[in-house]
Amino acid sequence: MTPVAPPASHGFATLTIDLGALAENWRRLRDLSQPAECAAVVKANGYGLGAAPVVTALAKAGCKTFFVAHVSEGVIARAALGKTGGRIFVLNGLLPEADTVAAMVEHQLQPVLGSFDEMNFWATQAGGAASALPFALQFSTGMNRLGLAPQEAGAAAQWLADHPQAPAAYVMSHFASSEEADDPLNAQQIEAFAAIRAQFPGLPATLANSSGIFLPRKPVCDLVRPGIALYGGNPTPGMANPMRRVVSLTARMIQLRDVMPGETVGYNATWTAKRASKIAILGIGYADGLPRAATNSDTKQGARFALGGRLYPVAGRVSMDLTALDVTDAPAALVYPGARVEVLGETISVDDLATMAGTISYEILTSLGRRYERVYVGIGP
Repeated sequence: MTPVAPPASHGFATLTIDLGALAENWRRLRDLSQPAECAAVVKANGYGLGAAPVVTALAKAGCKTFFVAHVSEGVIARAALGKTGGRIFVLNGLLPEADTVAAMVEHQLQPVLGSFDEMNFWATQAGGAASALPFALQFSTGMNRLGLAPQEAGAAAQWLADHPQAPAAYVMSHFASSEEADDPLNAQQIEAFAAIRAQFPGLPATLANSSGIFLPRKPVCDLVRPGIALYGGNPTPGMANPMRRVVSLTARMIQLRDVMPGETVGYNATWTAKRASKIAILGIGYADGLPRAATNSDTKQGARFALGGRLYPVAGRVSMDLTALDVTDAPAALVYPGARVEVLGETISVDDLATMAGTISYEILTSLGRRYERVYVGIGP
């Protein structure tokens, strides 16, 4: 049975997802990347926002190529797109199991392959379908994660010549540090990838992720693969975010407490009131994806949430279902049971919350919980 989100009147927190902003972000990245094609990375449940609505909105905006990590994610994306709705590549390679290949063929998923074992298995197991589902050939140019080594490029080119029944759609690699524009590794990877591409004349290439699109050398090749920037994360850290905000999250006050000086709040008594304090208990916790590291203590500054555009600190440890907020200085008109507190929104970006919790925006988004009331706006049916 498909889980049903609680109605607004019953939920303790509401996640609002602006599909119009998502589509506008894709169009901006498309325009910046021309003449290259702009794809979309929709893995991890559309970066936590819901794969099906995300894929549908991006397809309506004009996106024709999508990247997922797992076959199961590809199945969801294919259902959203329909049988002829675009190309879906599976980034995490190919397990040596015949039923995996069968599932990819059934749902028209194209693998990203990074070893000769994978290439041989795909060619033999996919049969005639391999020619209709050309794979992406991945090389590691600095990540040492998935992919062939650069020195294997010549042998891979010969393999393609020997296996015309299993063609490649792209030669590809992935940046390790593109969010740091001055990192010398970027230039090293661009040059290494250029040498690899030379072994595959006429084969389209793809290298740039979200931040790669904004690098001074603009290594957009034939296709770009943005992820975090689509969802409102800043692809240019240290500079103004060029993307529109996509996600807003509010949590409701369940109870208000008066805490006297010297009293503590939360597990293990890590936060002590230094004055008479008003504490709001919010219906959100780490089970909802709010990082436990957002905790404020007597010795550590953590997250702050917003009321009326002003920030107020978390008090004590984030627990599984609840978080305390010190609202002593907030206007009384904003503090009452049922009032909504901004966790993400106009005042607090996903990058802001990530910084306050000592993590990255990717983790904030992909950890968004299932208990939220989810509201999609910006694009009609």
